[in-house]
Amino acid sequence: MSDRFSNVVASLKREDIIPDVVPPSFAPSVLFSIVWPNGKEPVLGNYLTREDTLEEPDINLVVPDVPKAAQEATYTLVLTDPDAPSRSGPKYRQFRHWVITGLKVASEGPSVVKTKPSTTPYRAPGPGAGSGVHRYAFLLFEEPSSGFAVPEGAAEYGAALEERRSWNAVDFGTKYGLKLVGANFFLVQAAPAAE
Repeated sequence: MSDRFSNVVASLKREDIIPDVVPPSFAPSVLFSIVWPNGKEPVLGNYLTREDTLEEPDINLVVPDVPKAAQEATYTLVLTDPDAPSRSGPKYRQFRHWVITGLKVASEGPSVVKTKPSTTPYRAPGPGAGSGVHRYAFLLFEEPSSGFAVPEGAAEYGAALEERRSWNAVDFGTKYGLKLVGANFFLVQAAPAAE
């Protein structure tokens, strides 16, 4: 495993994304970046604020020489919070913030083209006051070569707060034959509890 992929795994283990979200057997094969319109990016556990992440971000694959198979592949990206409502009491683990399918590598290079609307509309992080630090994990899945769409009526279409709770990203991938190929994450410190 290259140093860059080893760094991803070490960072995921440092904040317990492995094993809380991603299985210990995870071996990343694609590097990607997320960029919000204000230029902010998650970098394997850096701190961002809610205000940094309010709008739906753009996605880039950052593998230097993207193999031809990866250029033709399609991907699903999810954003999940394993610390809902708090890391010490995650009774709603995981909270589904975003699911978008049909992502393709742009012909001119690392940017990703969104070919479909989000299955679960993007919802910015919003940790409850007094709930401490939350981890927000982006997981990138390669879709089957035969194509992929989340079936109509599936739980992932639920956009209401209550419908996003207690969802498991890796189980979602397994159910639909998606291969987990990349991960990134960031941290958000909740505001202090009101006194």
